[in-house]
Amino acid sequence: MTFRLRVGYVGWVPHLAFLETAAADPALEIVKIPLEASTDEMVQALSSCHAYYVMAARDELPKPVHVTRELLAKLPNLLMAASYGAGYDPCDPIACTEAGVLLLNQAGGNAEGVAEHAVGMMLACLKRMPDSHAAMKAGQAADRSAQMGRDLKGMTVGLVGFGNVGRRTAQILQLAFGCTVIACDPYVDAATMEALGVRKVDLPEIYAASDVVSLHCPLTPETRGMVGAAAFAAMKKRVVFVTTARGSIHDEAALFAALQSGQVAGAGLDVWEQEPPPPDHPLLHHPHVIASQHIAGVTEQSRANITRIAALAFSDVAAGRLPPRIINPEVLPRWKQRYRQATGFVLD
Repeated sequence: MTFRLRVGYVGWVPHLAFLETAAADPALEIVKIPLEASTDEMVQALSSCHAYYVMAARDELPKPVHVTRELLAKLPNLLMAASYGAGYDPCDPIACTEAGVLLLNQAGGNAEGVAEHAVGMMLACLKRMPDSHAAMKAGQAADRSAQMGRDLKGMTVGLVGFGNVGRRTAQILQLAFGCTVIACDPYVDAATMEALGVRKVDLPEIYAASDVVSLHCPLTPETRGMVGAAAFAAMKKRVVFVTTARGSIHDEAALFAALQSGQVAGAGLDVWEQEPPPPDHPLLHHPHVIASQHIAGVTEQSRANITRIAALAFSDVAAGRLPPRIINPEVLPRWKQRYRQATGFVLD
């Protein structure tokens, strides 16, 4: 039981593995929509599609083709939207549910790349790599003791969010560095964490007890602006702050102030309020910051993996199967009705 699923994407796909995997399934028709197309042309092309493969980074995708109520009202044939990665910032889950559209992400597909990046940033900050580099460039590196670092081994690391990336980060920290890992995640129970050698705590204890605080939670209404001036003040003196999660969860001005005061000893930042941040952004020029441009999950292996599993999700829907990684499961009763109307097939 299959029908031909027309899948549109704007601009580019993260890896050729998407096109290669999709090409192996004759039930998938892939439609490329050029970035240089007008808004009307993009919307017209998407209006003929059953599925939309959506850029995960909000500043890379033109705003008129973010998955909002306004766009969905113009796409009567759309059955599903799937983000390029674990994040889905350009997609409104509530609007998707209201429109009867299934929303998917690729959670777990890039967990290794992001976890390794997070740990690498922890090490860079603790070993004083950013400020040592700055001192060398300025000709002020004669006194090596001025760049004395700290070892990650045996430290307490607090993870805010304990999904796929948080769990892999915990495993690396435990096995390689003997760290004590604590985590805060309202959607993961204590028994699950305990089975992985991690103690579940609340957010205030993360701040009070951690030598390193690392963010691994999605950007949602409840996490937006969550780590602000009060949070940085509640953290241990000389804490290292790392985020490979999403921009807008932490307050960039508050972080800069905490670095200036010495409350935060160093920061590893892969995500930003605006991506890329402007070249004169104060955090880019702070000697205790190591920065990257949302590339933690941009590895050859991660990109191949997330695109392959996205193509397989589209194949599932074409074949009458529910795909994994559904963000809005509450849409399923209505979605199954729309699926039957579009295809003539009945899903269990």
